[in-house]
Amino acid sequence: MTLPRFKFLAPTSLAEACALLRQHQGKIRIKAGGTDMIVRLSHRAVRPDYLMTLKKIPGLDEISWDPEQGLTIGALARLREVEVSPVIREHAPMLARAAHATATVQIRNMGTVMGNLCNASPSADNIPTLVAMNGRIVAYSERGEREIPLDDFFLGPGRTALESDEIAIAIRVPVPAPKTGVSYQKISQRSKVDIAAVNIGALVTLDEAGNCATVRVSMGAVGPTPLRATQAEEYLRGRPASEENLAEAGRLAAADAAPISDVRASREYRKLMVEILSKRALEEAAGIAARQ
Repeated sequence: MTLPRFKFLAPTSLAEACALLRQHQGKIRIKAGGTDMIVRLSHRAVRPDYLMTLKKIPGLDEISWDPEQGLTIGALARLREVEVSPVIREHAPMLARAAHATATVQIRNMGTVMGNLCNASPSADNIPTLVAMNGRIVAYSERGEREIPLDDFFLGPGRTALESDEIAIAIRVPVPAPKTGVSYQKISQRSKVDIAAVNIGALVTLDEAGNCATVRVSMGAVGPTPLRATQAEEYLRGRPASEENLAEAGRLAAADAAPISDVRASREYRKLMVEILSKRALEEAAGIAARQ
């Protein structure tokens, strides 16, 4: 495998990285773990004059929890680190499940959750759960820092809301409300080795009466960007998580999906799997919420 020629940059601070972005605007690409970028370089899908790694910048690999601010996952936190992190497993175990479902252990030892998001593949394993949990991207530039809700982050395959002078430095997930459960479900041809044919992230918060107060369902691999199952969410709000209601929510989620047929699955199969996996994810999330 040969790569196109480029100059390799390794800044040691965010200020230096932002200055390099400004200096080489339009000719530079950013690398974190590199598992996606190296493939794209080898296929000549991108041909930058400069490739900048973030690995020399301290503090970007941290995973932390704050009782008021919630969970923070740094841009350089590897998938394997998220998978086994005691902090993640205690406060957001479904993020560990999603990381575990990503590719192979060799890739998880190199790739990052942030890279999985910024690659903006509609089938990425780590997107649906983070969208369901109302996650946000922290973007940094010489103009300052801003947060981008993941609901607004994905503009199309390979396209995000990051500006050309911004670096995604962290993922933030707010503290969940009491009696909240989350689930991640995925189906692919060869278990986690393959890219998902369909994946679903769901969050359910129950009220004191046991009815669904908050519902968020994110669907992957069934549209050009991750999609929200808004009809299913609206239907379940104020209703109990009964078998009948969850089945109807699954049907409504399938109605919101807009899949295509490709080498991984047909459109019809994907529609059916959205219905099944959405019901399964909502059932698990509601069950976790009820046990709290």
